Amino acid sequence: MSDRSEVSREKNPGIFASAIEYLVDCGQRSVLFLDVMRKRGVQYREHLAETAPHVLDYSIELVADGRKFPRPVNYALVRIAPPANVELDPKRRPFVVVDPRAGHGPGIGGFKADSEIGVAMKAGHPCYFIGFLPEPIPGQTIEDIARAEGEFLKQVIALHPDAEGKPCVIGNCQAGWAVMMLASIQPDLFGPIIVAGSPLSYWAGVRGQNPMRYLGGLLGGSWLTALYSDLGGGKFDGAWLVQNFESMNPSNTLWTKQYNVYANVDTEAERYLEFERWWGGHVNLNAAEIQFIVDELFVGNKLAAGRIKTSDGKVVDLRNIRSPIVVFCSKGDNITPPQQALGWILDLYEDVDEIRSYGQTIVYTVHETVGHLGIFVSGGVARKEHSEFSSNIDLIDVLPPGLYEATFEAKSDQTANADFASGQWVMRCERRTLDDIRAMGENSPEDTRRFVTAARVSEINLAAYRSFVQPWVKAMMAPQYAEFLRNLHPLRLQYDLFGDDNPATRTVAEAADNIRDHRKPAARNNPFLALQESYSKSVVSALDAWRDLRDATSESLFLAIYGSPALQAAVGVDPNSAPASRPKMTEEHRRALDTRIKELKSKIEHGGLRDCMIRGLLYVGMARGMVDERSLEALRRVRLNDRSSRLSLPQFKTLVREQFFMLLLEPDASLNAIPKLLPKSVEDRRHGFAVIRDVLSASAEISGESARRLRKIAQLFGVDEKGEGGVPAGRKAKAS
Repeated sequence: MSDRSEVSREKNPGIFASAIEYLVDCGQRSVLFLDVMRKRGVQYREHLAETAPHVLDYSIELVADGRKFPRPVNYALVRIAPPANVELDPKRRPFVVVDPRAGHGPGIGGFKADSEIGVAMKAGHPCYFIGFLPEPIPGQTIEDIARAEGEFLKQVIALHPDAEGKPCVIGNCQAGWAVMMLASIQPDLFGPIIVAGSPLSYWAGVRGQNPMRYLGGLLGGSWLTALYSDLGGGKFDGAWLVQNFESMNPSNTLWTKQYNVYANVDTEAERYLEFERWWGGHVNLNAAEIQFIVDELFVGNKLAAGRIKTSDGKVVDLRNIRSPIVVFCSKGDNITPPQQALGWILDLYEDVDEIRSYGQTIVYTVHETVGHLGIFVSGGVARKEHSEFSSNIDLIDVLPPGLYEATFEAKSDQTANADFASGQWVMRCERRTLDDIRAMGENSPEDTRRFVTAARVSEINLAAYRSFVQPWVKAMMAPQYAEFLRNLHPLRLQYDLFGDDNPATRTVAEAADNIRDHRKPAARNNPFLALQESYSKSVVSALDAWRDLRDATSESLFLAIYGSPALQAAVGVDPNSAPASRPKMTEEHRRALDTRIKELKSKIEHGGLRDCMIRGLLYVGMARGMVDERSLEALRRVRLNDRSSRLSLPQFKTLVREQFFMLLLEPDASLNAIPKLLPKSVEDRRHGFAVIRDVLSASAEISGESARRLRKIAQLFGVDEKGEGGVPAGRKAKAS
């Protein structure tokens, strides 16, 4: 608690006394603030001096070192040691967190106890972390990293042979697209995938917002990336990426972040230094890596379009992913807004039926306010969204294919079967259509054509730079000069200027220690503190106004320049053409789909009580349009206590999917077949129907269309709605 909060005044001491009190407080805070900046500089140098710097809040054990692979990379797989009060269940699927390499060092996914790793371990899951070293291996590529991560996942799977399901993989920010690319190439390695704050559709957005998507076009494309890489001697300084993030919110970068420490220096120093340890841990990328990212993803937007190929000719098609995909984004995220996190779904699929045709399950959730970094480091987000995803990952894994939105309702005394829901929230997966995503905003055809034009201009400018300028830049850039320029980067320089190497800061530590012993904070009701806060707000308002003007101007320039029919025609874009259509379904997939449909139809009249129970449960549940975690927990308990041979989770998932598709393909035939598949035992049929009824009632009262469908299932099972009666179900029980 702040010392200021402990200071009380019986009465107003007068304006002169208040001024003296404030000046003393202000002077002391200024010295303490400089000491915090000094500590930040010292911390920065100590962090960079570490061989494998990270900010994980856990003990780790090295499992695999990517530097020793045939194609070496600067990545490693580590096992997270659980805290003393956490017990892991070896049969629960492991979680693997992949950290973003976006200019900062590794560890953000386990930055705090309340983190993605923390909540997963609390749910009993073994946890692993894929991080990286500050310096890339010469010659490593994005494809090399993806294949290395595939090897890491193979090792995790081998370490957990008894786990029910493949690893759940979390990709934060830039790691999200890397995980999705790997999952499209090697889908068999993955359980559910969680992509948090990850930009997958880089052109997507709405006018008046998301100005970062215009940056590539306004800079003339990716030639500048190549120039900075050449000036870095073949390495790209990640500090430039961090600077892009900081420029998005100048009021926070230039004022609020530092002012908050100055104004509350007695309480905020530790939290500030903890965050700056990660924020200032700048790392480097190879020129080839960053060029791929900018050309193929940021400017080219080729991932969602299915236009990226591996070195052996494989197309990176996100529709090949077979694992459920959970997309977590926020309206408060100005780096990866919901449109960029979800737009790839519109780029790839015509409708939900096409999503189902690929056997795909996509679950998304949209936070209302949290910012980009809050998705990974906010304790409130970890305790709610990430905790619910971790606790209900098996629920997500067995969801029937389709598009869902995850919603969360706080538990209360009125929550039915509250013990069936883990944590303090009840998670529901509600059925959605592509129109729900379109409602968040999307580009017009004209705007999409502008981005296509910007991508063409980028290709032309990059080719010109490589032909006429790059040879000269490379020839004059010695490694020592590149390192000198890297150290002069403004973001790096701000840490060094306040370090102990600066003679002006050497006396600050001693003065700060003396001030702490004689600290005299001003009273909270001091009028000059109110004046200080008012001034701070005016600075923030001015910087925000400048940001809004800058963003509006940038958008207008981009739209005007790349909307020019003359420029479009000059770079080979037809000003009257429609934007490129979504990737077509391949003939190979269509043949496989036709074969699968025939196979499923042939299975409609095969099975037993278990098949009928799942078929009936799905038929009634479809009327609700959502799946509640309490119903899945009730079903899980039934599965674990099954009197016959117990199904594994993958077997149960297969059963659910097959019955779901049968109902979609041939609803009447699927229902009419139930009486033929049921056992003759009245007791077994009663038990089967009771399970259906109990699972459905675990989350909500059965009413309306659901109740009508349940009565239909009761007739097919030859029982009444209470599960009583014993007339054998026969052919007279026909589906309407």
